[in-house]
Amino acid sequence: MIRELAEPMVQIDLLGGIGEIGGNKFLVEDSDSRILLDFGMSLGARGQFFSEPFLSPRDRQGLVTLGILPDIHGLYRDEENPPINAVVLSHAHIDHSMCISLLNRKIPVYCGETTLSILKTLSEMRPRGFENDLEGIEFKTFRTGDNVSFGKIQLEPIHVDHSIPGSYAFLVHTSKGTIAYSGDFRAHGPKSNMTKDFSDAAERSEPELFLCEGTNLVRGDLRTEQEVLEKSEHVVKKTKGAVLASFSSADIDRLRTFHEIAEKNDRLLVVSMKQAYLLRSLANDKHLDVPNVIGDPHIAVYQRSKKTYYNWEKDILSSVTVKTSKDIREMQPKIILASSPYDMNEVLDIQPGPGGAYINSSSEPFNEEMEMDHERFTNWLNHFGLPMYQIHSSGHMMPTELRETIAQVKPKRLIPIHTEQPELYRLFVKDLTMVELGSKGSTVEV
Repeated sequence: MIRELAEPMVQIDLLGGIGEIGGNKFLVEDSDSRILLDFGMSLGARGQFFSEPFLSPRDRQGLVTLGILPDIHGLYRDEENPPINAVVLSHAHIDHSMCISLLNRKIPVYCGETTLSILKTLSEMRPRGFENDLEGIEFKTFRTGDNVSFGKIQLEPIHVDHSIPGSYAFLVHTSKGTIAYSGDFRAHGPKSNMTKDFSDAAERSEPELFLCEGTNLVRGDLRTEQEVLEKSEHVVKKTKGAVLASFSSADIDRLRTFHEIAEKNDRLLVVSMKQAYLLRSLANDKHLDVPNVIGDPHIAVYQRSKKTYYNWEKDILSSVTVKTSKDIREMQPKIILASSPYDMNEVLDIQPGPGGAYINSSSEPFNEEMEMDHERFTNWLNHFGLPMYQIHSSGHMMPTELRETIAQVKPKRLIPIHTEQPELYRLFVKDLTMVELGSKGSTVEV
């Protein structure tokens, strides 16, 4: 009697990004092929045990023991027999990519070309440690239109719009059908056409399962980048003193927004050394429109008060227009200073005068720890006499956009990821598809 061969099994281990924002780690297995979609740090889980810089993890094993990282033999550095074919990164935000430094060096890391450039540049600027060591990692890059084969698994990367350049979603084609993975995406950004490209391709693939983010279900604020520009420029035009603005150093769209405002209002956009170093590294990417930090008359770099400088800091300071706290103190009506809540000691040296403003153009606080930081930050603004304007456009889907995307893609099943409200998510879209909530550490069959 001839025994029938068992059908191949396709499953997904939900190792992170379930019931939390970030920490994405999804292990897709088809027969003997295994890939890990993203390998990010769960900042919420990490924050339950650690508070930098006073209490930091000592090594990888501590993160595994505390359940912050999955306990998978062979996955990590200095271990034998890697259990997967590759790690695939959707983008360079730390909640999707930070843990790659801990990987077994026999496991290649696939990512977009822009993501690789950002990861390497950020690594150069950060203090060397076990969580920031890319040495020995075999990187392989892709772009939209490529098809990457891992045995039974075929990966199709498709660009999407997000608050960091070089972001991708994926169609993972398996022997049991297609799995769509959103990564982080939005439909209201300057490059929403790229997200539409993914939605169209996902619809054509008729996915069996959609791993789809839902970050903004209770924090939706539908504002486009153009609205950020218009509202921020209104504040700048009406402000007679210094304008301070907080935005992510890797958010190139927001950088372009404030650069345009500086040009229109004859102000100088003063960015940090880290921002300048990252901008210079991305300037050669022909797919990005990055302001020229070296030659642009409306961009300068803020030189922090330090006794010694890292080599990368010396490098950037030697090639750009530099402004010190004394310079900025004397030209307050003519500057827009990129300044995060962690730069307040520098602002003490600048001594903002009356009539200034602070534009917070990054996410509003959404958990207890961020609320505490926000309260402390407000104390600083009160001291300086700086009113704050919250003007931001999210890097994530708004609820209405989410429904429209899911309705178009028509997945047979959906698992909410990258959200703290999975049950709300389920109720919100249950008329569109079958929603399975899953749980961290569980396995789902396709």
